[in-house]
Amino acid sequence: MGVRVLVADSHRLTMEAVKSHLSSEDGTRVVAEARSGRQALALVARANPDVALIDMNLPGEVDGLTCVERIRRNFPKTKVVVMSASADEASVRAAFRRGAHAFISQAVDPRDLGPALRQTIQGTVFLAPWAHDEGEEWLEGLTKRELAVLKAVAAGLPNRDIGKRLWVTEHTVKFHLTNIFRKLDVANRTEAARWAHRHGLVQDVTSEHVAVEGLAV
Repeated sequence: MGVRVLVADSHRLTMEAVKSHLSSEDGTRVVAEARSGRQALALVARANPDVALIDMNLPGEVDGLTCVERIRRNFPKTKVVVMSASADEASVRAAFRRGAHAFISQAVDPRDLGPALRQTIQGTVFLAPWAHDEGEEWLEGLTKRELAVLKAVAAGLPNRDIGKRLWVTEHTVKFHLTNIFRKLDVANRTEAARWAHRHGLVQDVTSEHVAVEGLAV
């Protein structure tokens, strides 16, 4: 099934980059572009996109968060994803309070943007895994959530149990594992577990949670 996307961002360079990345995704098509929140609302009404990808910092009277709120209220069939250069906890909380279905940091790997939008439509992801506290370093490029999944794999937990521990679906666990394998350059979960053991990551995973995940429940 094709994914119709509206992109709202006041920065031309960001807009062109997002369009370029999404155009390489099979079945994903940018059907409308907006430079302001007011324009985005008008285009949602006309284009009827599956997903509205909204810059959190849109300028003007109808800013990004106001735009999110109005899309949720007036166009309930359109999934709303907030994109922001600032992915601190306060920003993530604000986006979900106003009705966002998902939050994506602009630091996202471009290859992950399309899959994240598709998962949002399917209802299998509510918080994109790239939202994190600014300035924090991640081991081998892994996010905090990916590290939690890797530790659980190394401890021998199956995907179903990992999902329950981290409050996500099995589909989302598989999504994280795909990213982990690519970043660590390993072929499967056995090799990933060995990598985790070599780097001393194995520990009790019962307390591994991401606090902001619960906002979407």
